[in-house]
Amino acid sequence: MVQIMPGIRHRIIRTSKEKMKIYIGFDSTCKIASDVCEYSLRRHSDNLDIGLLEINELKNDKLYWREYKNQSTEFTYTRFLVPYLQDYKGWAMFCDNDFLFLEDVKKLMSLRRNDKAVMVVKHDYNPIDKIKMDNQLQIQYPKKNWSSLMLINCGHESVKKLDLSTVSEQSAEYLHQFKWLKEDEVGALPHNWNWLVNHYHEFKDGKPKALHFTEGGPWIVDSEYKNLWLNYKNEMEEKI
Repeated sequence: MVQIMPGIRHRIIRTSKEKMKIYIGFDSTCKIASDVCEYSLRRHSDNLDIGLLEINELKNDKLYWREYKNQSTEFTYTRFLVPYLQDYKGWAMFCDNDFLFLEDVKKLMSLRRNDKAVMVVKHDYNPIDKIKMDNQLQIQYPKKNWSSLMLINCGHESVKKLDLSTVSEQSAEYLHQFKWLKEDEVGALPHNWNWLVNHYHEFKDGKPKALHFTEGGPWIVDSEYKNLWLNYKNEMEEKI
């Protein structure tokens, strides 16, 4: 039976070397998003350590002190704490809360390369609209959505630049555009593991393995694959 563990879990993530470490972004305004994301991961995979990056607990633990303003989500910057939370050891995955996984995420982890500091889907994504479908400002910048799903080589020497001060004080440009890395330290993943809904299309781009509702989640707006997300949500609620 799939279980969704309640509460805040960012400290529990170090428990087992055998389990795949995964962090999901958490936003208190849409808890259901991270719940369904976690459920979809567990539905297709076993032996996972999954933690939620909850900003209030991170601040209470004095791991994060950036003022919350001009951010689209509560985890805009906290994602870059993953290496610290992992004691700069091993590999871990981060994903935004608006993901829905359709296949075993361990297939994704099998693509990691130890010579890379991070591995991401290198989207060429330049939306025309200035406002997302959930009325959030659509900010244009290079490497947009690259950091929405990351395999992070936490023990890589360059990743150690992500200390607490850097995460809380450096600019969005520095962090999200991977200016803390050399270009050849950023590895590429297939786009079907970060399938931008309404940007990629099955008739020309293949099949998704993980849906990313970056322009507005199904709990807010109508979008392609909304019914699939609702099916996962309903199934999760029945099991709980």
